[in-house]
Amino acid sequence: MSRAPRPGFPRPDYASIDLYSPDRRPVPVDLCDNTNRWGAHPDALAAVRDAGVERLTRYPVLYADPLREAAAEAFGVLPQQVTTGAGSDDVLDSLWRAVAEFGGSIRYPAPTFSMIEPLSRMNGREARPVAWADAIADPSVLLDGDPCLVYVCRPNNPTGYSVDRAWIDALLAAADERAGGFTEDPVTGSPGGVAPVLVFDEAYADYADDTLIPLAVERPRTLVIRTMSKAYGLAGLRVGFGIGSESTVLEVEKSRGPYKVNHVAEVAGAAALRDEPGWVAATIAEAVANRERFVAELVRRGLDPLPSSANFVFLPVADGRARDLSDAFREHGVAIRPFVAEAGFSEGIRVSIGPWDEMARVLDVIDALRKELER
Repeated sequence: MSRAPRPGFPRPDYASIDLYSPDRRPVPVDLCDNTNRWGAHPDALAAVRDAGVERLTRYPVLYADPLREAAAEAFGVLPQQVTTGAGSDDVLDSLWRAVAEFGGSIRYPAPTFSMIEPLSRMNGREARPVAWADAIADPSVLLDGDPCLVYVCRPNNPTGYSVDRAWIDALLAAADERAGGFTEDPVTGSPGGVAPVLVFDEAYADYADDTLIPLAVERPRTLVIRTMSKAYGLAGLRVGFGIGSESTVLEVEKSRGPYKVNHVAEVAGAAALRDEPGWVAATIAEAVANRERFVAELVRRGLDPLPSSANFVFLPVADGRARDLSDAFREHGVAIRPFVAEAGFSEGIRVSIGPWDEMARVLDVIDALRKELER
């Protein structure tokens, strides 16, 4: 008697997925991952110290209600309009699982956050990038092929560019036109229509002082993603959240499941969001000032960095040079992130912004590698 073949493990489409593995060898000055070089929020540190043994031996709150409430208060929304996760990429992963059936496509301007392409394939979706130049010229190209989800990073990682509201409005208008308008079921509150989910990743929006959160809570099928790994200094605790309409958040919460944010991360994140000493605002202001000063120094040296609205600067370099330059920086005790050419975009190196003594160290390395940078 013949047997039906057993399901394969791993899935056939996993063969081409690689582990996320940036070069993380320790160096004296690590400016490769855009985390907060001023440290962690002091109130978050106090909350971590105060976490008792009893809380560590029990499961955390099912859906991180204290964190949801703190985020809701900080951004002027309702707690039920907030979903949380173990970092913003966890929120994205939950959203990917909640969207459409296997085989749907994800569209996004590229280059962008490096996890978008593998997240799409891990969740059985087709990753379909669009070159930034094409998306800027006509945002409606992101809707070609009827994607189930459109992702836009604003400000964008790794370029630092932030599309303006006119571009956002044009994308929304095109999505509405193709869907025949957005609706919401008056009984269930479920989003209707056939438009894709729109997700705006605001991991770096704190440094741009601009957000689409008011839009997201009013518009079905729209989610804004935030992280506490950057401005709040909590990358090691993995805290992220998404904000959107109640109906949209509910579906993501189903996909998310219970107990995703541990208790220590939850209380630390809530304390940092309250920001009672104004620590976040102060470090953001210093980071922005140092970013502008650093860009001016690069220009003074004859280099051509891209304009940035984030806590990093992207410096284009000659094709084939980014990885070699990254190695050379490490030999001088500084870690930066190399990016190879992608979707019609040139190679470059990304430098996180930190206190000025660290930026001065980067400039010293740039001066030492001037010939390599000019090739």
